[in-house]
Amino acid sequence: MKIVLAVGVFLFGVKFLAYFLTSSNSILTDAVESIVNIATGAFSLYSIYYAARPKDEDHPYGHGKIEFLSSGFEGSMILIAGIAMVFKGTLSFFTKTELQHIDWGLYLTVFAGGINFILGRILLTKGKKEKSTTLVAEGKHLLSDTWSSVAIVAGLLLIQLTGLVWIDYIITILVGGLIMYSGVRLVKESIDNLLDKADVESINEVAVLLEQNKQDKWIDIHNLRVIKYGEHLHIDCHVTLPWYDSLSESHDEVDAIGRLIKSRMHEKMEFFIHADPCVPPYSCGVCPLMECKVRKAPFVKRVEWNISNMLPDKKHGIS
Repeated sequence: MKIVLAVGVFLFGVKFLAYFLTSSNSILTDAVESIVNIATGAFSLYSIYYAARPKDEDHPYGHGKIEFLSSGFEGSMILIAGIAMVFKGTLSFFTKTELQHIDWGLYLTVFAGGINFILGRILLTKGKKEKSTTLVAEGKHLLSDTWSSVAIVAGLLLIQLTGLVWIDYIITILVGGLIMYSGVRLVKESIDNLLDKADVESINEVAVLLEQNKQDKWIDIHNLRVIKYGEHLHIDCHVTLPWYDSLSESHDEVDAIGRLIKSRMHEKMEFFIHADPCVPPYSCGVCPLMECKVRKAPFVKRVEWNISNMLPDKKHGIS
């Protein structure tokens, strides 16, 4: 993020140089968005530093949620920049300007767009690997900048070929609309994360892992919840175990589930696994524990675990 912030300041200068050389409104709007890049880059850098702080008494779940606030701030700033671009492009139809040195504008815009594309791909890959909402948001932002640059280059080429200056105004409005869409999407994702929207991808990953490695004593797992706090995952679930097991034996099974998930998913995690006793004869039909001496009903079939039957707060069984 330090590199991204430094490059953002450099590209800010490059884009404004391109504007002063060409007087292109589309390049100006792209240059103005560089100010947004610098502001959001600084906030993103701070949020990554803050999110990495350890848990404390005031923040028992850590500080990771600031990353969602950071991505929301970034989306809001992008949205404002997009609105300004659309307004500027519309206004330009009434205050026409003459374009100059379009070739230099093309070279500098292609240069800036290429750097943004490379940085955007690196941040997106790194962010997904590290489960960092901030890095992913910044990566998406830079990639949207790249598409803006592509649209601007296409518009400048058309102007060179046709001499129609109003194409620059149309491109400005279109780029502004694209940036507004990107900003709204980031804000929506941020709000969803702050409201603890279900992380379906992580839940499905946990469900598949448990289904593939379930033990006979694990009669069912239900009320499964996966909540993301920055790079940390908080997992809640209930596991149904034989009612006659001792507290120590049940604790061992709970520990085994936690170790399984942590060893395979390679995440910073914390578990709150609640042990439930089985309920004969309801649970007997899905329990494959053949050595059970207190079975009240025959085993019928083992339920395949998936999101649909692991999320509800209800034991599996056959009535």
